[in-house]
Amino acid sequence: MGGFAMGYTFDSKSGLTMAALLLMIVSFYAGILFGNNAPLYVSQLVSHSSSSSSPPNNVSSNGTTKFTNKVALTYWKTPLVIPETGMDVCPLTFNEYIPCHDVSYVATLAPSLDFSRKEELERHCPPLEKRLFCLVPPPKDYKLPIKWPLSRDYVWRSNVNHTHLAEVKGGQNWVHEKDQLWWFPGGGTHFKHGASDYIERLGHMITNEAGDLRSAGVVQVLDVGCGVASFSAYLLPLDIRTMSFAPKDGHENQIQFALERGIGAMISALSTKQLPYPSESFEMIHCSRCRIDFHENDGILLKELNRLLRFNGYFVYSAPPAYRKDKDYPVIWDKLMNLTTAMCWRLIARQVQTAIWIKENNQSCLLHNVEKKHINLCDAVDDSKPSWNIQLKNCVLVRNSKTDSYKLLPTHERHSVFSENLNMIGLSTFFCTSERS
Repeated sequence: MGGFAMGYTFDSKSGLTMAALLLMIVSFYAGILFGNNAPLYVSQLVSHSSSSSSPPNNVSSNGTTKFTNKVALTYWKTPLVIPETGMDVCPLTFNEYIPCHDVSYVATLAPSLDFSRKEELERHCPPLEKRLFCLVPPPKDYKLPIKWPLSRDYVWRSNVNHTHLAEVKGGQNWVHEKDQLWWFPGGGTHFKHGASDYIERLGHMITNEAGDLRSAGVVQVLDVGCGVASFSAYLLPLDIRTMSFAPKDGHENQIQFALERGIGAMISALSTKQLPYPSESFEMIHCSRCRIDFHENDGILLKELNRLLRFNGYFVYSAPPAYRKDKDYPVIWDKLMNLTTAMCWRLIARQVQTAIWIKENNQSCLLHNVEKKHINLCDAVDDSKPSWNIQLKNCVLVRNSKTDSYKLLPTHERHSVFSENLNMIGLSTFFCTSERS
């Protein structure tokens, strides 16, 4: 239905323009990826009246269509106009340009940003006239990415041509240079001996040595401050899917590494707004040295994790407050324990630099803590609304029998069994079947 509604909002000319733009972008990248030092040309299929006696300006005499692009830094204009010669190509220096994450633009907003809450790491989109309107080129000597599963361990250096991360994290086995390749040994700050060993240990900690993460009911994981996403890469063989995210900061290239490896990842930050995921989306939230001050601001970031975590889900915290006794780490740990206890999380394991809590379905505990004013109760929320550009809430939601989270179906059944969550937002099996037919 959304597709039909969108279609009717454009007239035919606008629709053709947008279609042409998409075709040009796809064709441009196809030419770069499959060509060898090919000129910057973009091809496009053109629809024109059969009654026309002469071809349009962008169609040659032999019937082929070709747009000759020039390298130029161009910006959005209102109304949007695509030149007859085709889209311009941004200069090569913009090959890592990320919309709404322009460091120079964020610097102009500095006086209005709350740096104590890392607001500068969130998306900040400039006015329309300051947004680029040119094709972002791939890096020089970009090669077709290595395919999974080999890409878990190797990617082309020329595709993500950075050395800083390998230099500062080499001793932790994040990534190493290897001739024309980057090599990912599967290490991390708190699992420098390998992600596999670390993941196995987490499973033993949760199940008292009886099983692994999959047997503990972990299916979907959120990896906070993911680095190069090796944690996610080594969960995939266990049939555990992970959304990894990290901000664009001093290690801004880490998400590029993850995506080049073929791992689902995105630029995002836990700061002042909710993460763009529905409530109770994950059975595990993982933080390995993610450098987030969960104990600050009355634990509002922990309360966002509480929103995202399913009942009987786990928060895995591998960070200095969980094991170090120097500096102010014991004070931070005490604050974390007070906050998690107020949310009725239970600490189930603390060993080898890692602490694990479980979010129990204990409504009487939550109501008691609300009554004692240890925690604030959220107003009734509509979970059908998207969590996008929504301010964080310094509260927890107490579910009732009608809104209580349902038991997650096994993976193979979720492809065919109708979800109760869809029922909660007014979608029925009949509606979905009618739409497919």
